[in-house]
Amino acid sequence: MRWALTTAIAPIAWGSTYYVTRHVLPADAALWGAVIRCLPAGLLVLVFTRRLPSGSWWWRSFVLGALTVGGLNVLVYVAAQRLATSLAATIMSTSAAALLLLSWVVLRQRPTLRAAGGAALGIVGVILMLQPGASGAPDAVGVAASVVAMLASSLGFVLTRRWGSGVPPLTMTAWQLIAGSLLVLPLAVLVEGRPPALDPSAIAGFAYVIVIATAVAYAVWFNGLARLPGAVVGIVGLLNPVTGVLLGVILGGERLDPAALVGLALVLLGVVAGATPARRRPTPAT
Repeated sequence: MRWALTTAIAPIAWGSTYYVTRHVLPADAALWGAVIRCLPAGLLVLVFTRRLPSGSWWWRSFVLGALTVGGLNVLVYVAAQRLATSLAATIMSTSAAALLLLSWVVLRQRPTLRAAGGAALGIVGVILMLQPGASGAPDAVGVAASVVAMLASSLGFVLTRRWGSGVPPLTMTAWQLIAGSLLVLPLAVLVEGRPPALDPSAIAGFAYVIVIATAVAYAVWFNGLARLPGAVVGIVGLLNPVTGVLLGVILGGERLDPAALVGLALVLLGVVAGATPARRRPTPAT
């Protein structure tokens, strides 16, 4: 339970980035936005770890970085700019089911009935939280970006668990953030040209996503992946849409109807039910 609570910091921080990206960061700068967010965060973590990849970890770092940093952050930036905060976060929350299934197939981690039930309950809640009337007709490009980002990040997180035995989570965080940023950097120069001009609010927004929503969030998330079953990590990830929806309502002026309130309660119930370990029955004395 302690590791589940620690891991929860990541989806809560990531859920807040939808609002920050949509309302604070510069528009039409998805590639540079990912580089500005992830490269400083990776270098910051590397200062603490002071360990470079070796052997097969050179190519593994770039594969994982492409999935969990390049694919995730670039596409989430696009989705956050084109979709309402609540809608973007809700679509990304289906990673709970993807992590559960991929962990079963790739890692041979068969989900417990409790975890599967919590995930199902949370996904039902997410469906109720989806508010088409609040945000109008959803943007097709934004929806596609969210779906691909969810699939890429889920696969990357499962491969991180499979390959990451013997590598400290903090070290893994630095390698992936830097490798993914180096892959995106040439594309940012070719496609978007110069880095975007940043006003004081954008600088403050990037400072938040670099330190809290990237360096800290990735570190605790990989730490959770190393210690918890993939199904449980996926359920904890449902706190992502909860945060996104609440910030969209409180700060962004988005509507939250009664059905969405019920959905919010179901998501929280699913997180608690799926992430809380079952009590062991006492062994009878002989």
